[in-house]
Amino acid sequence: MRVLLEVAGQRVMVGVDPDPAEASQARILGIYSTVHEAGGDAIPEADASFDWVLSNSVLEHIERIDPVLAEVARVLRSGGQFVFTVPGPDFHACLRGPILPRASRAAYLEHLDARLAHRRYWSRDQWESQLALHGMHIVEIGSYLTQAEVQRWESISRLTAGVLYGLAGRRSRPIEIQRRLGMRKPGRRMPAALAHTLALVMAAGWKRSPSIFGCLLILASKGASGATPAARRTG
Repeated sequence: MRVLLEVAGQRVMVGVDPDPAEASQARILGIYSTVHEAGGDAIPEADASFDWVLSNSVLEHIERIDPVLAEVARVLRSGGQFVFTVPGPDFHACLRGPILPRASRAAYLEHLDARLAHRRYWSRDQWESQLALHGMHIVEIGSYLTQAEVQRWESISRLTAGVLYGLAGRRSRPIEIQRRLGMRKPGRRMPAALAHTLALVMAAGWKRSPSIFGCLLILASKGASGATPAARRTG
């Protein structure tokens, strides 16, 4: 959010998270005027009170997506915009897969989806039809994270959350493991120089297809096509 606000300028921000610990950390950041400890299907805000709603890599984890989309539509003003990012239908195709040559790719993907709690990889048409149920339509859609970039993420994930997930048992969520290790504290980040070096090493020699992408950035609007109000609040 800090990166986005550097580009967009100051906004009155309202955060929503059902996890008490994550909501508490969000308050510490000082970015949001209000942080609600609530689910996306029960936002304690008035109807038609927001110009923008932003969801960054969240919707793929929600089991019952329809009530959340309904709530987004409820809090948006007419012409308000819903901006969200999600893994796309080619996410699995971008992955490198299991390290062992004889290992089952299908089993690997099933295990990865369980660890990541990924419940859907919808196409544009699927998102369009679901949003339409709540009076929203897609204005613009873009793809990001090339196959090489997804595989770089896959390697990092395999060596970090993947290892922790295996050691702690599959009943533990990665975020719970990170908390036990003190990795979720505000400001706890890998030094930038080390992160840059590791990224270069992991990307070395990977010449994958630039024509498929792992994720989607979708801009949807509520109500009449083409309505773009001046931004005042973002949830």
